[in-house]
Amino acid sequence: MVFSELGLKAGDVFLDIGCGVGDYAIHAARLVGNVGHVYALDKVPFLIRELQARAVAEDVTNLTAGVADAAHSLPIHDDSVDVCLVSTVLHIPDVTANSDRLFSEIRRVLKTDGHVAIIECSKKDLSFGPPEKMRLTPDEVETMATRCGFHKLREVDLGFNYMITLT
Repeated sequence: MVFSELGLKAGDVFLDIGCGVGDYAIHAARLVGNVGHVYALDKVPFLIRELQARAVAEDVTNLTAGVADAAHSLPIHDDSVDVCLVSTVLHIPDVTANSDRLFSEIRRVLKTDGHVAIIECSKKDLSFGPPEKMRLTPDEVETMATRCGFHKLREVDLGFNYMITLT
């Protein structure tokens, strides 16, 4: 369901912020094909090394993985990204505290007609995921994004998570 909502197509440039081991990034690389490109960023070096090794093992050549902190500058050129994904990252206290910086950076790297999708855990008590007090409601995410000029396109219930798409 996530990828049908993202609307990736051949030739797109995709940015995965907080990519972890890169499941979304690898799948996106296959969708955008060799005429597209995927940037996968995470602040944890060993996760990036794992993703780089996985990309080589799976012959994924259109993916660039790098170490970067989502709460600071993104090493991506201005106006170069069609679709950005930030999955279960925004609730992290340092990222939440620097959400204006993050959304400003996303705005900088997105093409004029690009969009960003934010996935977060629903704000309810579950036996997994971040503590309930750290979770963000869709309205809280929308408020953070609108401060930086984004507008909500849609919200999708993913079960335990939700996804907000903004432009």
